This record gives sequence, C-alpha cells and structure tokens, in this order.
Amino acid sequence: MEGGRIKSCVPLFTLKEVAQHCDLESCWIVVSDLVYDVTNFIREHPGGEDIILEHAGTDATVAFVDKGHSTDAYEMLRDYLVGQLVKEERRPPTRLAGAS
Repeated sequence: MEGGRIKSCVPLFTLKEVAQHCDLESCWIVVSDLVYDVTNFIREHPGGEDIILEHAGTDATVAFVDKGHSTDAYEMLRDYLVGQLVKEERRPPTRLAGAS
C-alpha cells in the first residue's frame, strides 16, 4: 500500500480461489475487496481462532466491520495483504447517508 492506495501490481484473486484457503494451514479472508492471508495470525487473534476460521475463505467484510475493530486492527491487516479481488467480484461502492 502506498499512501492508503493499493498498488496496481498486487495479485488478483477470485472468491473461488480465496475459498480454497479455509483452514488452519492456509487461512485467507477478504475485507473490503482486499485479500489477506491471516494464517500466521489465527492463534494470536484476541477473539480466538474459531471466529477467524468461521469466516476463512470468504468475504469477511461485514463481520470485521460489525465487530468494531480498532484502527490498530485495520493497520495490522496491512501486514497480511496478499492481493485483491478481481474487479468483477468487488462490492459496489456504498453511498454515504445524505449523498445525492
């Protein structure tokens, strides 16, 4: 990442490819269209490994955001970035309340 932007040279993955990484040996999640390999973090997760494994190999954006993770948690994710979703599988941008 450079200045909050993702470099265009990061690998692209499909959700099907991410889904192949869904256990303790290889655990990937998607948060906000970015793909993270959190395999080495599973056992360190303060909420326990089960919660990460529950979302392993999937788009965990809603679960991650709804939990109210700290700014530090978002910054930690950067260390695990391995790529981003292919354009066709990214979430549509959300509109801010009151935006026209």
